[in-house]
Amino acid sequence: MTPSDRSPAVRCRGVLRTYHLDGSEVSALRGVDLDLAPGTFTALVGPSGSGKSTLLRLLACVDRPDRGSIQIDGVEAASLSRRGRLRLRRRTLGFMFQAPADNLLDYLTVRQHLRLAAQLRGLPADIDLEEDTLERLGLAGRAEHLPRQLSGGEQQRVGIAFAAFGPPALLLADEPTGQLDHGAVDGVLDAFLAMAAAGVAVVAATHDPAVAGRAHQVVRMRDGIIEEHS
Repeated sequence: MTPSDRSPAVRCRGVLRTYHLDGSEVSALRGVDLDLAPGTFTALVGPSGSGKSTLLRLLACVDRPDRGSIQIDGVEAASLSRRGRLRLRRRTLGFMFQAPADNLLDYLTVRQHLRLAAQLRGLPADIDLEEDTLERLGLAGRAEHLPRQLSGGEQQRVGIAFAAFGPPALLLADEPTGQLDHGAVDGVLDAFLAMAAAGVAVVAATHDPAVAGRAHQVVRMRDGIIEEHS
């Protein structure tokens, strides 16, 4: 079964989101329709103000749309309470911030991050899954290291492991290569593709052409709508 044959990890229909700023309305999203299959890596691109960050926050269940449907792993997220969205995030979602250090706890080793991730998802300890994740993301030799002992690229790969341990149905990343040098970017993109190969739907909002170049598909946004999906 190919990714396109499976039920979507994400299905958006008619999603609208409006902000009220200084007495005026700003339409951040204007009727967005989007399907994202499991096992795919999607780059979400567009100029600042195009709606990328707003869409990412909605997919992360941080905000709710003003109108429309957002289904994540078959669950209608738009109608959930704040507590319901928190439960869905813990069970089904992983989220990564731009700065590598913001995704990690400085007093936990790489392995301890994975064990915390399992605890947050309500999963039992699984040494085999830990070792598989570390190997898949090129971190097998860093399992007992603290974040400060890692390079920026290694920290970001640990962030991927922490966010995607389980794995979740959906992994979201906001400008994940924005603070990395060129040499570290390939390792992070390899890690995203490895998680997609494990069945995760990976979505990265980005201005980095290297991310778009490695993604399975590119969603281009402008003025709150999807301009192109290729």
